[in-house]
Amino acid sequence: MPCRQGVTRAVLSLILLLQPVLAAGSTTLVVSASSSSVSAHTANPSRLSSAPSKCNGHSEFCTRSYSNITFVGSHDAPFVGPLPQQNQNIDIKAQLDMGIRYLQAQTHHSPLDKKTLQLCHTSCFLEDAGTLKNFLVTIKKWLDANPNEVVTLLLTNGDSVSISEFGETFSSSGITKYAYVPTTNPLSISDWPTLGEFISSGKRLVVFLDYGANTKQVNFIQDEFAYYFETAYDVTDPSFSSCSIDRPPKASATGRMGIVNHFLDIDIFGVKVPARDKAGTTNAASGKGSIGAQASLCEGLYGRAPNVILADFVDKGQVIKAQNALNGL
Repeated sequence: MPCRQGVTRAVLSLILLLQPVLAAGSTTLVVSASSSSVSAHTANPSRLSSAPSKCNGHSEFCTRSYSNITFVGSHDAPFVGPLPQQNQNIDIKAQLDMGIRYLQAQTHHSPLDKKTLQLCHTSCFLEDAGTLKNFLVTIKKWLDANPNEVVTLLLTNGDSVSISEFGETFSSSGITKYAYVPTTNPLSISDWPTLGEFISSGKRLVVFLDYGANTKQVNFIQDEFAYYFETAYDVTDPSFSSCSIDRPPKASATGRMGIVNHFLDIDIFGVKVPARDKAGTTNAASGKGSIGAQASLCEGLYGRAPNVILADFVDKGQVIKAQNALNGL
């Protein structure tokens, strides 16, 4: 979710004051540009190693284009815990182990070191989940241990940080060896590789940034809105009765993949916080207000299933069952 720049110090103080009460209740709530680039991979069968038998756990995905798969993703993936500004119950490795392959996270400059990128929820004084580098190292280790998996990262750039700083951080983590670079940019929605091609090439990490991407400087970090549209976030309607495009403004769905922000908030004194106690219903595979119901609404509007459905508390409900159903598995 994008950084809410308008949150005031008074509101932050109010949330921090309320944390013990809310947590206890049942409704708890670069290096130079050139050195930050990696070689592009052409998905040519003659250049690929042996084809995997399963891709992201399913043989069907090996021959299916990335743009023809629905991923249920973890919204604000690094913010783990019982407090109202935290969106997940389990850590990054556990999310990956349970089948999540799409991770979204907010980044900000560290208030203590402007050369360091931190994972912070709106403000580093409100929620600081550590450095972006450590987050990337965790994902790299998981990719090292799971050679037939493709993972996507969607990062937000709340402080308008230079793309070169992102490139430097990725490079220092060692994860760039897995980073995918499209053969053309932007890549047509019909030209994305299959998961089998990603895996055979060794380029198993796809990276997007919401604002500030520049592929001429850092070629493995893609501009989110060159490839996706998003529905509204901070939704407080538990029926999720809309699938209208929120960003980019006035965008068309034609030629873009779709991200559905399917996480429910509640309003407390004008501050929206995750509806933790509703996660089982919100993350259900079917039924009113479920992942399946909103995905069906979106498919009716745009003629195809969403590519990404972002959810809070991915360990609750039926997110993997919903993902499998949307992919016809």
